[in-house]
Amino acid sequence: MYRSSNIVARIFDRQICTPAPGTSVHHARRFYENLVPSYTVYEVECPDHSFRKFTDDGQYLISFSRNHQELIVYRPRWLSFSCKDEDCDKHDLPSRAKRFDSFFTQLYCVPLASCNELICKDFFLYMESNQFGLFATSTAQIHDAPAVGGAVHGVPSIEKITFHLLRLEDGEILDKKVFSNDFVNLAHNMGVFLYDDLLAIVSLRYQTIHILQIRDSGNLVDVRAIGEFCREDDELFLNSNAQLQLPGNHIENHLHQGQPNLGNSFLSGIKQRLLSFIFQGLWNEERDDTLRIQRLRKKFYFHFQDYVDLIIWKVQFLDRQHLLIKFGSVDGGVSRNADHHPAFVAVYNMDTTEIVSFYQNSPDELYLLFEQFCDHFHATSRNSMYMNFISSHSNNIHALEQLRSIKDKASSSAQFVKKMLASLPFSCQSQSPSPYFDQSLFRFDDKLISATDRHRQSTDHPIKFILRRHPYSLKFKIKPGPEAGSMDGRAKKISSFLFHPILPLALSVQQTLFLQPSVVNIHFRR
Repeated sequence: MYRSSNIVARIFDRQICTPAPGTSVHHARRFYENLVPSYTVYEVECPDHSFRKFTDDGQYLISFSRNHQELIVYRPRWLSFSCKDEDCDKHDLPSRAKRFDSFFTQLYCVPLASCNELICKDFFLYMESNQFGLFATSTAQIHDAPAVGGAVHGVPSIEKITFHLLRLEDGEILDKKVFSNDFVNLAHNMGVFLYDDLLAIVSLRYQTIHILQIRDSGNLVDVRAIGEFCREDDELFLNSNAQLQLPGNHIENHLHQGQPNLGNSFLSGIKQRLLSFIFQGLWNEERDDTLRIQRLRKKFYFHFQDYVDLIIWKVQFLDRQHLLIKFGSVDGGVSRNADHHPAFVAVYNMDTTEIVSFYQNSPDELYLLFEQFCDHFHATSRNSMYMNFISSHSNNIHALEQLRSIKDKASSSAQFVKKMLASLPFSCQSQSPSPYFDQSLFRFDDKLISATDRHRQSTDHPIKFILRRHPYSLKFKIKPGPEAGSMDGRAKKISSFLFHPILPLALSVQQTLFLQPSVVNIHFRR
């Protein structure tokens, strides 16, 4: 550990001292205590774009045009300017240096959306190994769409959803995947999860988990669809049996994106797997046949229709074989705030097509796993080195103390557990790997700012980042909006923060709800 907080002394220490095995990266990250974004350029002259995020390797800044038709990609670069005096730090920056293009170079502008489609500005996934970007465009929602072709009643419909795979180096569109008359929750990547080269897309309307593979060539290849069927030959088996049973070997088979209607009351494959797991678990709990039947009546048959009515809300990869699936009611699946609706979590093995575990009346057991092994729920691709250092309560003592403090202050333990587990499954690439959110380095108010990618209610007061170690001093501040504060105190303002994953560089974007131009500030180390 460094003996001094002086950066020169730390460089000398690095030359003569060897960190303990497995701690070299954490040791090097302590240099960020000295290299902070301590200078702010307020109200930067910049294009009126919707800025999304930096890619996890820091190579690109993703933004969209205000009409949600075009993708604009920038390359971050460091500010450079000339000064005639000996001590340039005492002088204000020249006007040229206060412009957006002094920090970022536009690489290209690509039209993504057609005339009746819009880019989903909250959706973006990055495949670091190939520098591929996945974007989505869609038409407007139809809220009262009829439930036809096996669709779930009460789930909206979108006429066309298109996923675009781009090579970010030059903006070339490599492949597209279109879903017609379907519904995928694109807000904050909720309905899509990327793990290595595997992509899971959840069709809420047709209750299907589409597994795709992103090839190195840039092709989106269908691997399997989990929902109506679980194994690749399930459909063939059912159709062949139906042909044997129907006179004249005739079968009426209506297909809608792989959703058959066999004219029977079969439950979907994934639902049958779930019911079988629940039944077998209850069956094995009792050895006496009489008690076993009573238990099944009370715990299974009484709630049978409730289990049947469950729909898939959200999915994430735990690894290349296992999916974490959240089930709940139809109302909760399409609600903006699903926290108030009961939900259940299952682990599904794609290779064996079996439900491995199901948590319904044991939230405390799941919470214990969540508290102790939180990093296992944050499934990150093997190539994403930067994502391995995000603070959580299972790898950071300060985050754990904060979690337990919230738990102790909670009025109801059951409500606290429910609130914590509501975040499962985690949304893909929803956290910033910036070292300034490392809770072993800095302390900050997570109600105002955090690594989680979310808009927050803006404040006129600067957000302070304070050292975790001696001398526990204030290292830098992040203030969104104008330097003098907002003139209109009645207007509701929201802020978003885009931190570069490596450099001491950040953007704060403040906007009102009345579509006025955003106020963009650039925070950097001068």
